Amino acid sequence: MPPSASFQPLPAPAPEPPRLVGVEVEFMGPSARHAARALAAGVGGEVVAEDAHAFAVRGSALGDLAVELDLRYAHPQRHGKTLPVRIGPKAAAGLGWLVSGAVPRELIVPPLPVERLAEVDRILGLLRTAGAHGRGATLFGSLGLHFNIDAPAADLRRITAVMLAFGLMEAGLRREIAQGQPRLERHLPPPYPPDFLHRIAAPGYRPDQAGLVDDYLAANPTRDRGLDLLPLLLGLDPARVRAKLPYEKIAARPVFHYRLPQAHPGDAGWSIAADWSRWVAVERLAADEERLAAAARAYRAGDEAWGDGSGLVDAALPS
Repeated sequence: MPPSASFQPLPAPAPEPPRLVGVEVEFMGPSARHAARALAAGVGGEVVAEDAHAFAVRGSALGDLAVELDLRYAHPQRHGKTLPVRIGPKAAAGLGWLVSGAVPRELIVPPLPVERLAEVDRILGLLRTAGAHGRGATLFGSLGLHFNIDAPAADLRRITAVMLAFGLMEAGLRREIAQGQPRLERHLPPPYPPDFLHRIAAPGYRPDQAGLVDDYLAANPTRDRGLDLLPLLLGLDPARVRAKLPYEKIAARPVFHYRLPQAHPGDAGWSIAADWSRWVAVERLAADEERLAAAARAYRAGDEAWGDGSGLVDAALPS
């Protein structure tokens, strides 16, 4: 981990228990079994197989880790009725071996306090030593870095504010993450549709739970978004979400699933800290009601003060 890497705290608009952050990092290279063994050798724990392509590292220094092939058909026992086509364990194992050269593995780190996120960088170093590689994207999509940040599930106003702040900043975030490389930008998740962003940026937009779920699903009937709210909304109203998306790969979790960043595990100096700071910038804007309202007005008016959201990213980044 670079010595300068630091992890900024989340803003706290009101006194609340510390919020935890889960991390998912995709990588190419070693098999899930080999990667799990490398982690256990470095941070302790017992390697336990769930199937041919999914392994847990139980009792590590960071809690229970998991490494698995990022393909739900390789793990049919886990996904039940959400798989449109059911296959057996042997077929799933064979399919996993067949596509393992093209489909990433995923490291899943359990929820940690923000001050422990630097430890994720350290275990990524273990995976790099074990042969993990990749720089932002594969031939078929982003190489994902996902943060699962505890969300105030009972506070619709804060959820709406975070959703809006992300939408207003998304264009600027996308440009920073893609680093001016068309190859990386091409594989980023599609942005929130302009009509949806225009709607939620309207003055006085304060939906009730049903309205928030309906508005989001109408515009974003997919988990393929930079800020995916489906896990959070599934927990709030499972019937509504599953009526619209019976087969989507979603697990109900009270989190903001921030999946816009891209992983660069093949770069020796890469840290997750910069992308974490960008998320903190989103929450800083969401917590500042006056700045958020002004940015929303500028966006709806097509004002140069909004631009493409880049200024919001720069202004909200922690110093």
